[in-house]
Amino acid sequence: MNKVMILDKYLLRQFFPIFLVAISMFVFLLLLIDLFANLIRYLNNEVPIKVILQITFFFIPKSISYALPISLLFASAYTLGDLYAKNELTSIFSSGIPFWRFSIALLIVGLLASVFSFYLDDVVVIPTLKKKNELSRRALHQHISETNSDIVIRAKDGRLVYSVDYFDFDRLEINGVNIVERGENGEYVMQIRAPSAAWSGTYWEFRNAIVYKYDEAGIVRSYPLSITVDYNEHPDIFRRGSVIIQDLPVKEAKLLVDDLRSAGLPYLNEQANYFHRFSFCATSFVVMILSVTMGGRFRKNILLMSLFTSLASAVVYYIAEMLCMAMAGANIIHPFIGAWFPVILFIVIGVNLIRSAKT
Repeated sequence: MNKVMILDKYLLRQFFPIFLVAISMFVFLLLLIDLFANLIRYLNNEVPIKVILQITFFFIPKSISYALPISLLFASAYTLGDLYAKNELTSIFSSGIPFWRFSIALLIVGLLASVFSFYLDDVVVIPTLKKKNELSRRALHQHISETNSDIVIRAKDGRLVYSVDYFDFDRLEINGVNIVERGENGEYVMQIRAPSAAWSGTYWEFRNAIVYKYDEAGIVRSYPLSITVDYNEHPDIFRRGSVIIQDLPVKEAKLLVDDLRSAGLPYLNEQANYFHRFSFCATSFVVMILSVTMGGRFRKNILLMSLFTSLASAVVYYIAEMLCMAMAGANIIHPFIGAWFPVILFIVIGVNLIRSAKT
């Protein structure tokens, strides 16, 4: 067997036990923090222990998502620092193996963790966190209404203007519907009025809808509305600010951004958060690069300094990420740049640092 592959297996055998201990510890701490933050309210509302355990159980996937990057950073920095402190890295370098090649196994782990993080958040974290929040609100007797009144939105690039008296999200119905359709130059085409409409899954089904439009003589005539499939704006655009894009799967998040854009509503912040759903998953790979770059760079207090500098560089990365997202939401920079610029910047810095690392 190739000696490099033997070293890869040896490195991973040193890394994974530390990683499993680290992620277990961080997940446990996050669960405790969430529990104690709500403990007084649980006691005041006499929430049964069984319900508290259920709420805590549904928070585990989100805790894993939070703990994954910092656990990877800690485990990789600790592993490389420990190997260097024991002079094992010195022996490896003496055999002619460069540091960048020795650390490739950890970088691959970080890359796979980023892919895993994306599907974990999209498939597991979002529904379980929603279930956790629902159980928590029910146990604490909290109610969040997702109904809105007096809503005016634009759709189809401004050609349709919806005026809705009341929107019931639970039943997916709009009441007191008044739609004005305009031409390409903004001229009046027709108006639709209906007491209510229900969402069929792909379009709105109006009840007793009447169309008002000019005839050839310039007189306004009224007709029953027969075809409604053209009115297919997604219900989420009627929810105003009650939709949090972070709580939606990727496909639905993109649909929300498209609907906000077509309705003429502010969408840049939501678009930035949509791109951030992808860039944030790369955090595991970024922090792995940052921790690997610190391996073998210190001669004294090697283990402590590796951990400290890895954590410090990760904090700088998170701060840069928050600043870029804030600027993207304020339309200072493009949402795509706001989401991906910190990731690309720190990957480039990390790669250059690995190439210049002591070998």
